[in-house]
Amino acid sequence: MPKMTGKKALMEALIAEGTEYIFGNPGTSETAIMDEMESYPQIKYKLVMQEGVAMGMADAYARATLKPSFVNLHIETGLANGLSLLHNAKEGGTPMVLTAGNLDIRESARGRTKLTDMTDPFTKFSEEATHPEQIPSLIRRAFMEAKTPPTGPTFVAFSANSLDHTGEMDIYPSPQNSSLNMPDQESIEKMVDLITKAKKPIIIVGDRVSQSRATSELTEFAEMIGARVYSSIYSEMNFPSTHPQYLGGIRLGFPETNQLFTDSDVIIAFGKLNSGYYMFSKPDLRFFPEQTKLVHIDVDISGVGTYLPTDIGITSDPKSTLIKLIPAIENTISGTYREEVRGRNTEIAVTKNSLTNSWKQLVKNRWGSSPISAERLMTDIAASVPTETIIVNDAVTSGTALLNAFNFENPDSVYGGRGGALGWGIGGALGIKLANPNKPVVAIIGDGSAMMTIQGLWTAANENLPIVYVICNNSTYRILKLNMNLYKNHVMNEEKSESQFIGMDFPIRPNFVDLAEGMGVHGQKISDPSKIKPAINDAINYGGPVLIDAIIDGTV
Repeated sequence: MPKMTGKKALMEALIAEGTEYIFGNPGTSETAIMDEMESYPQIKYKLVMQEGVAMGMADAYARATLKPSFVNLHIETGLANGLSLLHNAKEGGTPMVLTAGNLDIRESARGRTKLTDMTDPFTKFSEEATHPEQIPSLIRRAFMEAKTPPTGPTFVAFSANSLDHTGEMDIYPSPQNSSLNMPDQESIEKMVDLITKAKKPIIIVGDRVSQSRATSELTEFAEMIGARVYSSIYSEMNFPSTHPQYLGGIRLGFPETNQLFTDSDVIIAFGKLNSGYYMFSKPDLRFFPEQTKLVHIDVDISGVGTYLPTDIGITSDPKSTLIKLIPAIENTISGTYREEVRGRNTEIAVTKNSLTNSWKQLVKNRWGSSPISAERLMTDIAASVPTETIIVNDAVTSGTALLNAFNFENPDSVYGGRGGALGWGIGGALGIKLANPNKPVVAIIGDGSAMMTIQGLWTAANENLPIVYVICNNSTYRILKLNMNLYKNHVMNEEKSESQFIGMDFPIRPNFVDLAEGMGVHGQKISDPSKIKPAINDAINYGGPVLIDAIIDGTV
């Protein structure tokens, strides 16, 4: 076997895995890696000024390219800064290999941190290499775990001696294993029987639909059974938003959602059932009525039948299930059933039309508002961007207006943050643009989230990535105010009480134009709604990164 240093083995392993970029912010414990990179110019280092930017960038790049990304952070201090968005990567199932250097293994007596203790809760696999010979196999394992469904982040730490010492080792890539879990025939027959007897079926979709490239199959399935379609998360294009049976996003476990299911006899859920992060006491532990049957299909067995009563649980990816389920239903249904489905689909289309008209009326009512309404801002952005534009949605409470204003009909047309941590969007846009250099990228980000990783603007300028950042600047943590009202009304039953919203306002409104220009990004502030379209058009044609600081209404 060839003899080499651990740091060389690491670089050779990355070459074997097809890695093009390392996203990171280096420290002294990573000096050996940075030194070895000088001999591997084919791997590009994407420097960030804050670790959360690297995590958001890597998360989005992995999702856009459908292959694991590679991140390198600095020992426990830099690693800690990346943990919040590592949580998001875990929640969303992003295939990512996170790494960090560590002290020499002989330094244990003076307080050497066990880095894997930090990452264990948020990864599929965490381990530390303490000898050079361990590095190739651990990198293969990390990449294999990351890309095997259910996909997710992994972590490998390197002791200083493992990078600098030498050993004999072979380098070869992790295999491209086939890991599709096809549902058995008995389960298919049970689903067919349950679904074809339903009079009021509902489909709930999550991001696993997009991940398995099952949008077209799911659309066919929804039309075949006459189901209302809702999304528990729409951070990727899981179902065409303009489809007459798509009725929008829902927050499972929240009071406003429960009424949607009162007349449903069967619910078919695809992917993770995202709860909307209900973080109060008195949670609703049952999302659906007792009489409603639940069919849940997800490649991650940990979420199927574990926290909700489930009548049929299928551990499989959505596409594999639908490929078998659709013809089975087609061969079973009668002409009478088809007629019933046509009637249901007509009724659902009426509901869809009513929702669309309500949205249009809301936009009309708030068209001339000052400060600018989120509805006006999103409508004008949607009318201004080229059709091939990729939208990065980290708009938080303005996100509802965004999803109503834009028509998402094509795969990979929208990406959003997943998980409970703010700060994804600035770096996320960088990763999406890096993966799609020939498509316009417009990132719409809440001001609170933007401030978490604002240093990412420097990377946009340093890499000269022509991204349009639109900051929804309402000078408040509006999401917290909405949740405070929900807490008082729903948990404390104080319907008429008013909150002081302590710690939720920004008395000094952040000046994002100054922040952007200080990091080399062209900035423009708009407070007049008539300036939205011209600002977007100019930004699209600018040829470099641009930030638009949009002063919007933050009232609740």
